[in-house]
Amino acid sequence: MNCLIFIKKNPEKNVSCLESDDSCEVSFKDACVYESKQTVNGKVPSENGVWERRTTLPAPMFSRNDFSVWGFLKKCIGMELSKITMPIVFNEPLSFLQRITEYMEHTYLIHKACTLSDSIERMQLVAAFAVSAVASQWDRTGKPFNPLLGETFELTRDEEGYHMISEQVSHHPPISAFYSESLNQDFSFHGSIYPKLKLWGKSVEAEPKGTMTLELSKHREAYTWTNPMCCVHNVILGKLWIEQYGTVEIVNHSTGDKCVLNFKPCGMFGKELHRVEGHIQDKSKKKHQVIYGKWTECVYSIEPKVYEVNKKAEKKSGGDSKKHKQEQSTGGDDADEMPDVQETVTMIPGSTLLWRPPMTPTSVLGDYMLCIFSLYFFFFLDSLEPGMIGVIAPTDCRLRPDIRAMENGDIDTASQEKERLEEKQRVARRERAKDEEEWSTRWFQQGNNRYTGAADWIYKGGYFDRRYSDLPDIY
Repeated sequence: MNCLIFIKKNPEKNVSCLESDDSCEVSFKDACVYESKQTVNGKVPSENGVWERRTTLPAPMFSRNDFSVWGFLKKCIGMELSKITMPIVFNEPLSFLQRITEYMEHTYLIHKACTLSDSIERMQLVAAFAVSAVASQWDRTGKPFNPLLGETFELTRDEEGYHMISEQVSHHPPISAFYSESLNQDFSFHGSIYPKLKLWGKSVEAEPKGTMTLELSKHREAYTWTNPMCCVHNVILGKLWIEQYGTVEIVNHSTGDKCVLNFKPCGMFGKELHRVEGHIQDKSKKKHQVIYGKWTECVYSIEPKVYEVNKKAEKKSGGDSKKHKQEQSTGGDDADEMPDVQETVTMIPGSTLLWRPPMTPTSVLGDYMLCIFSLYFFFFLDSLEPGMIGVIAPTDCRLRPDIRAMENGDIDTASQEKERLEEKQRVARRERAKDEEEWSTRWFQQGNNRYTGAADWIYKGGYFDRRYSDLPDIY
C-alpha cells in the first residue's frame, strides 16, 4: 500500500471518506473530495510543518500461512475460549477497544436522524446505523488484541462532532464499556460488550452480549438493541470466512416503535449470504416500512404493500424453477466452503436508500482488510504524534508496546511484550487478592440500563476533564 490515504469530510455528502492520490484506483469518487498532495518518502508535512502523517504501516502483515488456528485450538478443547491466549500472528494491530469505535464509522446517520420530525423515518436511520456497525467485519479475520484490565481508548472527531471513551471494565469475563456523545449534545451512544465465544467443531461462534443504547436528546427518544451473532468458519481447515445471523430488535422506548431485523444465515446454497430483512412497526404492531439489503452492501426501505407485490411477482417468475446450482458439499470432515457471493441487491422501484458503505478496493484496505474507519486509526489516531503524550490517558491503548511492536513488524518483541503485560496483570491480581482489594473501574460503574432494566455499565463522566491521577500502571 504505497499510495497516500487519509480521511477527509465531504461537506456536500456529510460523510467521512478516503482521500487518495492518483496512484490509487478508488471506486468511490462520488463520496470523496480529492486534493493533490506532494509526498516525500511516503509522508505528508502538516500545515505547521511540525509532524508528518503516516501514509503506510511501518511493516506489512506477517504471513499466517505457516500457522494453523486448529493446531492451537485443539489443545484447548474443554476450556473457556475467553481465557485462551491466541498466538499473536492471528492478531491485527488494534485493540478490541479501538475495534468498538468502528460502530461510529457512519455517524452521519445519527446526525441525519436528529434532524427528522417523523419517528418512523428516524427509526429507519437508526436501523441502518445498527446494520452499518457490523459491516466492517466482512473478510476481516484478524483478531484484535484483548484489552488489559483498565485499558482505555479515546476518540475525538471534531469534524464529525463527537467524542468517545471506552474502558476495559472486567477481565473475566471480558467486558468493554463505551460512551460517545455529540459535542452539541444532540445524541449519546453507549453500551457494554461481552463477547461470549463457543467452539462448534469447525467454527467459532461469538455472541456479542451487551445492550446498545442510542439517545436522541432533541426528540427525547432512546433506542436499544443487541448485535447479531457472528460465526467464523473454517478454524480447522480451509479459508476463514465470517457470517452474521440472528434477529435484532431495535426498540424506541419513547414511542413504542420497533424495528425487527433478521440477519439471515447463508443457507446451503448461499442464496441468503449477508442478507438482512425486516420491518418497522408502531406500538399497535402496524407495519410501516420494510427494511431489506445486505449488511456488507446496502440497506433500503420500502412500503410493505409494494414489497409484498414485488415478492409475489418474483416467486411467480422464478420461484418454481429448478435450483440454479447443484447441491454443494455441506462439509463433513472438509472445510465449510464459503458460498459464492450472489448478485448484488436489486433495488425495488420506490425504495429509499438508507445506507451504503464506501466501495473500497482491496489495494486500499491492505493485508489486514481494515475498514476505512480503521485506516483512520493507522494513519492518524493510532500513530503517536508529538503533543499527544500527556493529553491522552496513560492507559490509552496507543501506548501498548505489544501492539506497537507488531505494527512495526517485530513479531518476537510483540509476543514477548504481550506475555509481559499479561504476567503483570496476573501479579497485580494476586496482590489485590492478598490485600482483599477489589478492582475499581475509573470511568464506568456497574448499574442497570434505565430503559431495559438489564445489567449494564454506566459512564460516570469526567474523562475529558483530563484528570488522570490514580490511574493503574498497566503497561
